Amino acid sequence: MKLTATQTTLAGVLVLEPTVFGDERGFFYESFNAQDFAAATGLNRTFVQDNHSGSARNVLRGLHYQTQYPQGKLVRVLAGEVFDVAVDLRRRSCTFGQWIGVTLSAQNRRQLWIPEGFAHGFLTLSEHAEVLYKTTEFWHPEFERCLLWSDAEVGIEWPITEPPTLSSKDRVGQPLREAEAFMQPPF
Repeated sequence: MKLTATQTTLAGVLVLEPTVFGDERGFFYESFNAQDFAAATGLNRTFVQDNHSGSARNVLRGLHYQTQYPQGKLVRVLAGEVFDVAVDLRRRSCTFGQWIGVTLSAQNRRQLWIPEGFAHGFLTLSEHAEVLYKTTEFWHPEFERCLLWSDAEVGIEWPITEPPTLSSKDRVGQPLREAEAFMQPPF
């Protein structure tokens, strides 16, 4: 098996670890293979878009989701290190409003699978980080929403000691009690 999947405390959110081959020349691994993804996760998803961002230390992006055309995301880091977060927004889930945070880096090569029905965001821990994520649905800005990154009800324990750098839309995210969550499973 070229890919292993580990279930997190949130049903459906998986940490994926590829098999990496290395020698004196460097390393090689398949960062995505549809057959291996399906075998490791039990999921058959079609990815339609890749997003690539670069961020400086202490930049926090998110927590984003789409109310219609929800996106499943397969997230990995190409350079640097981030603290990647998923928040369950499925109202009928026993983990509604709970979060999971995973450190992803170019060095550990871990990936995080975040299914439809979750908000997603990350904090840059290194001087610079580049994040690449595949999505199962196209971006529809009219349906994009933002969950407040600092909502005390969710209680994310971001590894920061000073206020993060945020976009204007991330500064005005909605708290969980006001957020448009998913009543039915979105997939």
